[in-house]
Amino acid sequence: MNISINEKQRIAREAAYSVPLDRLNVAQQSLFQSDTMWPYFERLRKEDPVHYCAESEFGPYWSITKYDDIMAVDTNHAVFSSEYTLGGITIGGGAANTDPLPMFIAMDPPRHDIQRKAVTPVVSPANLEILGPIIRERAGKILDSLPIGEPFDWVDKVSIELTTMTLATLFDFPFEERRKLTRWSDVVTAIPGHGIIDTFEQKMDELLEFQACFAGLWNERVNAAEPKGDLVSMLAHNPSTRDMSPREFFGNVVLLTVGGNDTTRNTITGSIVALNQFPDQYNQLRENPGLIPSMVSETIRWQTPLAHMRRTAIADITFKGKQIRKGDKVVMWYVSGNRDEDAIERANDFVIDRANPRRHISFGFGIHRCVGNRLAELQLQIIWEEILKRFPVIEQLEEPKRVYSTFVKGYESLNVVIPKRI
Repeated sequence: MNISINEKQRIAREAAYSVPLDRLNVAQQSLFQSDTMWPYFERLRKEDPVHYCAESEFGPYWSITKYDDIMAVDTNHAVFSSEYTLGGITIGGGAANTDPLPMFIAMDPPRHDIQRKAVTPVVSPANLEILGPIIRERAGKILDSLPIGEPFDWVDKVSIELTTMTLATLFDFPFEERRKLTRWSDVVTAIPGHGIIDTFEQKMDELLEFQACFAGLWNERVNAAEPKGDLVSMLAHNPSTRDMSPREFFGNVVLLTVGGNDTTRNTITGSIVALNQFPDQYNQLRENPGLIPSMVSETIRWQTPLAHMRRTAIADITFKGKQIRKGDKVVMWYVSGNRDEDAIERANDFVIDRANPRRHISFGFGIHRCVGNRLAELQLQIIWEEILKRFPVIEQLEEPKRVYSTFVKGYESLNVVIPKRI
């Protein structure tokens, strides 16, 4: 690969350290799209780990950048609220989000707990045992269809295809139309004018189509005498959720679509990027495929597919010597916590045989810990077991095209080539 990563980061470091600390604003989509936010977070962790930014396109906000501090905020829902009416879980929620969608990740107990419990059976150990062979068969077919010796987009051909197949199964969504789920997931998090959609009106039109489609699935399944085991049926037949409003149902569908699609697909792509950036680790993996589970956890940490989660203070609190006021926006930068050298040794490196690889912050902590984390790990583990059976190497050809977002830390495309089969 002809990628001058070190030079790009050197320039970014000069920029990050030249800004007066009180004016440092890490919540810039351009930094994430260019993958140059790292020195900004490095500086905040060293100089001001609980940092107040007074001016940004998202308004004023606090940045929490160290591992242990993020854990403290994430587990204190009595003070730091996820409530959607207060702005929810993203830095953009609030004034810029005048009609927020209710969804259980953006709720506090007890309402959160009731709705989350309704969908957890779909990712139970028993159901994962059923899904495992299905995912493996699909992964094999996807990999066997890839061209040899010709460049192709890994995101489109592999990452999207596998995760969208799984998501369609979880929803019992029409399989031949499954790419609609990918499109809708992208539209939900897209910023108009940056590649996915052109205008806010287009975004709303596509979201209305998304909502109408799932309203039809709800109406079809809520009246079924015997509920099936898909997510829509679980919400429609659970006594605690069957009377939720159409808008609340749609909010939870959005959550499950983005959570089940964006995160896993971007981590699958991230594994290719990481192993190409650290070829010694790729060699180690080939020599010892037993390291796949550890490599999967390390990839989830190193990639951090959702860069942040946001909370809103519902009471004044002194936190690490800083006065956070009721109503303040507090952003937990998972992407920074996962690179905290005080918590994780050699945090910027990709190390597939770490002693404790699951000690990362990508899934969150406490009551909001990612409900589908085991399914995400399962998909990554299976795809890599099948890759190592087939291909000696997958070569990254150029820098990936990254998503323009401070929330989804992902990839639009990644050009690769597979020189030969095993």
